[in-house]
Formats: sequence, C-alpha cells, structure tokens
Amino acid sequence: MLIGELTELGLVSEESAAALGTPGRPSSLVEPRKSGAVVLAIDIAVDSMAGAIVGFGGEILDTVRVDRPRGRISADQTVADSVEIAQMLLDRTGLRQALVGIGVGVAGIVRRSDGLVHIAPNLQWRDVPLGGRLARALNAAVPLVVANDADLGALAEHQRGAAVHADNVIYLSGEVGVGGGVIVDGRRLAGAAGYAGEVGHIPVNPDGVACRCGSYGCLETEIGEGALLRRAGHAAGGGRSAVDRVMAEAAEGAPAALNALEITGRWLGVGLVALTNIFDPEVIVLGGLFGRLHPFVAASVEAELDRRALRASRELVRVVPSKLGVGATLVGAAELAFEPLLCDPISWTQTRAAPPIPQAM
Repeated sequence: MLIGELTELGLVSEESAAALGTPGRPSSLVEPRKSGAVVLAIDIAVDSMAGAIVGFGGEILDTVRVDRPRGRISADQTVADSVEIAQMLLDRTGLRQALVGIGVGVAGIVRRSDGLVHIAPNLQWRDVPLGGRLARALNAAVPLVVANDADLGALAEHQRGAAVHADNVIYLSGEVGVGGGVIVDGRRLAGAAGYAGEVGHIPVNPDGVACRCGSYGCLETEIGEGALLRRAGHAAGGGRSAVDRVMAEAAEGAPAALNALEITGRWLGVGLVALTNIFDPEVIVLGGLFGRLHPFVAASVEAELDRRALRASRELVRVVPSKLGVGATLVGAAELAFEPLLCDPISWTQTRAAPPIPQAM
C-alpha cells in the first residue's frame, strides 16, 4: 500500500521534513491519524470492566473503568455492561463513524475462531459464546474479536510497551487469577484452538491446594492474589486494597508482609524458570499484580532464575515490569481489532458509510 493511498483513505498524514543540509531530498514525515480510524476495546476482568476508544497508531483517546463486585458476574450482566460502556465512549468521543473494529479481552480460555469462552474459572463461566452475544448486543457491523486478556497484554507489550525490541517475549499477569501470553519469533503463540499460554495452570506443587480450574497445585494457587494475602494474614478475597496494605506493611518492615512477599516471589521465580527453559525468551514482562509487586519480589525471582534456569537461557532473559500497566489488555485488544484494517485498508472504506453501533440498542 502506497503512502499516498493511505493518506487518501485518511489513515495517515504526510508532511514535508525540514532539510538537514545533507545530500538528497529529505524524507516525508508520515504519521497515523489517530481519529482517522478507531476501535472499541473492552477488558473484562474479575472485579472490573474497562473500555477505551483507541485511535489508529495505538493512542487511547478516551477510557472508562468500572469496578464490579467480586463473585459470580453473569455473562448477561457483562454483555449489558459492555453495551453501556460502548455507548458512553462513542457518544463522548463522537467517533462512531470512524469505528472499524471491536476487540475484547476476557480473563478466561477463549476459542479464537468465534470468541467462545470455554472456561473462565474466576468469573465462574463455562462455554459462554461471548463473541456472538456481544456482536448481537452491539449490533456490530464491524469485525469483533475476543481473546484471552493476558494474550492481549503480551501483544500490547510487544508492540508498544516494555518489549518492543524483542521477538521472543513472555507476559505474565495476575490479580485473582494468573494468565500468560507468549510471543515466539515475533508472532503470538495461539495453539490449535487459541488456548495456548495458560501458564497459571502449570502444575508446580504436587502437594498444593485445589485450583479453580479443577486441578491441584497450579502456579496460580501459589502466586495469585489470594495466596499472597493469606500468607500475609489478610482475607484471601480482600482485593486490590488489601494488596496495597500488604505492600505498605512491607515498606514499613512488617515481618509477615515481607515473608509473604518473599515466598510469593520464590514461587513466581519457579514458574518463570519453567517458562524460560521452555521458550528461551529475551524479555519476561510482569503485568497486573506482578508488575505492582516487582520491586518487592525482584530479588527472589532473580535468585530462583540464577539457581534453577538453564545457564544459556538465563544469561539472555530480562525480567521487567509492564510499561502499559492496567491498560495493557485494552491496547492489545485494539491492536488485534486493527489487524483486518491493516491487512486490507481499501475494504475499510466500504464499511465506513454506516455507523456500526447505532445510537439506540
């Protein structure tokens, strides 16, 4: 696709560059027009939902996050909340006509072909046809894609975050549950049906406790939010505010908090050793809970990698906190939703005439 055609479609702008006093004609400056095409991104987490309008080029133009009570969040309520968030963002931005796609991230195992959520243990969902239900509720006339939230976090950090210069990346994120995404040779690792990357359910402790997935001793049971809080003497369901208290207690030198973080960091290191030995990554990005905990657990994690990982892989890998933070899933959902447009920009013009999501639904 020539730059002139992209400019004609309104996707990029082209300006003359200032002369630098060197031989030859200066190259033009080409930048994406952030409002020339936008996508709606939705992040369905265990205790919150978020939405964003993301412009061409990856810039978040408007966003909203809504806390929801933990426990059983029905698929019906989630679809209704998604519609409300979509309407709010499209009305506020006035970019309904520029919408070219919808990307959704969810804390569950997702079939990539149709957006079926096979299982989302911490939402207590099983076999929910989320992609189809959202497409009908939103009356979407643009492509709608659904993916695992951590897979989208990996995509975002690889494209626009802490791993932009790496082709082999692992993204590990957690709050109530633990999820992971893997980039191999610059491409997302999806597996046969899109289920790859469920690193939270790697069995690490043969004497461990029951996991919500139905197994025992999963990595999630040792490094998830509940495990940390129990070790620190807090209620396992205390949520983000309880984690903040643990970190504050640790900063003040409280032995119980420091011990809880040290044990959690060791188990996190054990999980990262397994992933390092299998995938030989250049960068491991810690998002969500682990990004917040990184200053407290980094020493334990690095010690486990030094002690257990294959030397050749250990010498290469770096462990870093997320650059995109809580917005990683939204940015990744946007990147995925933009892919059809990037593959065939001309066809986008055929869908622009009609607003994809009507004012009233």
